[in-house]
Amino acid sequence: MSESNQHAEQVTAVILAGGMARRMGGMDKGWVELSGKPLISHVLETIKPQVDRCLINANRSMDAYSALGMPIVSDLEGDFQGPLMGMATGMFHAPTDWVMFVPCDTPSLPDDLVSRMLKMANASGAEIAVANDGQRMQSVVALIRRELLESLQAALKDGERKVDRWYGQHKVVEVDFSDKPDAFVNVNSRDDLAELQQMPALLGFVAWSGTGKTTLLRKLIPLLKEQGVRVGVIKHAHHKFDIDHPGKDSYELRKAGADQMLISSHTRWALMVEEDQGDYPSFARMLSRMDHSTLDLVLVEGFKREAIPKIELHRTVLEKDLIHPTDDSVIAIAADRPLALQREMPQLDINDETAVLQFVLDYLAEQQR
Repeated sequence: MSESNQHAEQVTAVILAGGMARRMGGMDKGWVELSGKPLISHVLETIKPQVDRCLINANRSMDAYSALGMPIVSDLEGDFQGPLMGMATGMFHAPTDWVMFVPCDTPSLPDDLVSRMLKMANASGAEIAVANDGQRMQSVVALIRRELLESLQAALKDGERKVDRWYGQHKVVEVDFSDKPDAFVNVNSRDDLAELQQMPALLGFVAWSGTGKTTLLRKLIPLLKEQGVRVGVIKHAHHKFDIDHPGKDSYELRKAGADQMLISSHTRWALMVEEDQGDYPSFARMLSRMDHSTLDLVLVEGFKREAIPKIELHRTVLEKDLIHPTDDSVIAIAADRPLALQREMPQLDINDETAVLQFVLDYLAEQQR
């Protein structure tokens, strides 16, 4: 039996959809649509393959939730008492030793959430494992031993409604998901939904140094602009860089010790931040600094570790190994001659920017459906 199947047999997933959603104007968040389907469907598609069984904790829209084919469990006690009551309800109905809780308004959960949570819980001997996105604990994305049900019911009887306070009574381990910080973005308000819907498509370009990533992008960007595509670019520099120079006022003020320096003119502005990001800057943080509402597509040069769709560029004269055999995120290859590939994917001519343009336009259209 595979490790993932062993994980599945130990865990029941409970999707928490029983709240009042006051910040959504009382609308049942599970049925708010994102990219043409309700949030609850996004969550189910990700979490169901990771577990053996799945329950939905809901207190309204019962017919709609029942149509999803999952068992529906309503709060053990009424009056919308919050996530702790939903957790107690899930633990009461779950038949497994571990219960994985996720909210219905988190549409981008990791596809390895359960396995990583269970592995850390078992390794640490914890009774509760809670996801951490690298900045904060995600309190309602939690794996909890079912044997804690009696403790939780006692806390609820005493009037406890704070998740973190109840966690404090037990052995808790935080599971690091800083490699997937955007996985726990949730929809608490209409503004959150609008921001998610405005997220531009991402497409990376990866290659060995000297292949011509920047050269191709310099040709591709004006062609995309001619097609009306609003383009942003994120580039990973492997060395120190400056965007201003000694003698310029902005340079002198920054070097004087300013942690942030914003310079503005009537045609452009730039923010320079002095910050140690370690060996590898956070792609998610860099992406979050862009105004998504003004972009259709973000082209990413470098950041080859990121699991975003990528085009691999390859020139045979460099005699370098292909990248795609060890990177499942590569969706196409642009090379200077046809190649024998280990898996089937589109092959483009790296010297034909029109062909690359058409592939990018087709990709963008697919992402915007």
